[in-house]
Amino acid sequence: MAQLTDRSALGRHRARASALFLREAVADEVQDRLAEVNRRFTAPAVVTPFPEVWQGRLPGARIVPDAEVLDLPEGAQDLVIHDLCLHWADDPVGQLVQCARALQPDGLLVATLFGGLTLAELRGALAEAEVEATGGLSPRVAPMGEIRDLGNLLGRAGLALPVADAAPFDVSYSDALALMRDLRAMGEANALAGRLRRFTRRAVLLGAMARYPVNDEGRAVAHFEVVTLTGWKPAPSQPKALRPGSAVRSLADALDEARRERGD
Repeated sequence: MAQLTDRSALGRHRARASALFLREAVADEVQDRLAEVNRRFTAPAVVTPFPEVWQGRLPGARIVPDAEVLDLPEGAQDLVIHDLCLHWADDPVGQLVQCARALQPDGLLVATLFGGLTLAELRGALAEAEVEATGGLSPRVAPMGEIRDLGNLLGRAGLALPVADAAPFDVSYSDALALMRDLRAMGEANALAGRLRRFTRRAVLLGAMARYPVNDEGRAVAHFEVVTLTGWKPAPSQPKALRPGSAVRSLADALDEARRERGD
């Protein structure tokens, strides 16, 4: 398998991270989702590069770094959270398979990750500026999938009742350069194995700043699309989807009956 991420560089970026507000917001969202599940989890685990974000959130949770091989015993957990780091995985399906293997029957996996709309404006501005300044493009952003494709990963991992949805997290900056500085502070600077190993040219940065769209207040708004994947380890007690064509009533009949009840 081709190496996507320079794990040494990624580790250095994360060690210098000081701005974890987006991760805190996503962790809050996960907790809200868990509160809506009619279930008490007694053996949770969290796969995360930033354990401090989860300090005190899930007492007794097993905290696991997002290594290539996850330190998760088979069948030991009733809840696994994969926390906003799949975009740096060389094998994201393998990460989900390992999480699924760690679940007990009817255990829940919640995985958060950046979707394909994340930082679209910055990616576009940098690409245009780099082509103009250098005549070519260099790898700058880790691949991020579309929500439909990401949802399919759950089935490939062998999980049942899969659900994928997305939520926007928008952050306002004085300009695009302030956004790029904040990405470094988040530990999300370029750690691609194929990246250029030199500083970005000043002309590229200035060109990207000039192209980045601003709102009515003249500020640069960064859009982060956070996709949440949820799936359950198969168990005999789970509800099963009906086979196609097995319904005893047609949708048209049900709609006609509803109209008659409303007096339409």
